[in-house]
Amino acid sequence: MTAPTAADDPYATAVWPTEVRVDRAARTLEISFDDGKSFRFDAEFLRVESPSAEVQGHGPDQKQIVSGRRGIGIVEVEPVGNYAIRIRFEDHHDTGIYSWRYLYELGSQKDVLWARYLDALAAHGLSRDPPGGGS
Repeated sequence: MTAPTAADDPYATAVWPTEVRVDRAARTLEISFDDGKSFRFDAEFLRVESPSAEVQGHGPDQKQIVSGRRGIGIVEVEPVGNYAIRIRFEDHHDTGIYSWRYLYELGSQKDVLWARYLDALAAHGLSRDPPGGGS
């Protein structure tokens, strides 16, 4: 058996965060990395792209469409070792472990991923708005 390489390890990263900031009022998380790049994420985006098995499934074709999360907030961000953070959202979802590598990939692909998400919602007749229209 061969040892996994950094490319195979979902927690390995070539870049490290230099700052992580939560703005609860704006419902955002901003991360600056040591290569000079910074990404600002809406909580809704992070929630619907959660790396949890509940959202991602256990294979590439099992990803779930998470609807009704417009206006969701971040309750807490806690470190997981030195390789990731766990985000607890207002809907009590907290099972995703967001590695630095995953967050960097999300930031780098944010526009494409968001467009795919909106297309998937439309294709399934789903809405970003929570049931009842409140946030």
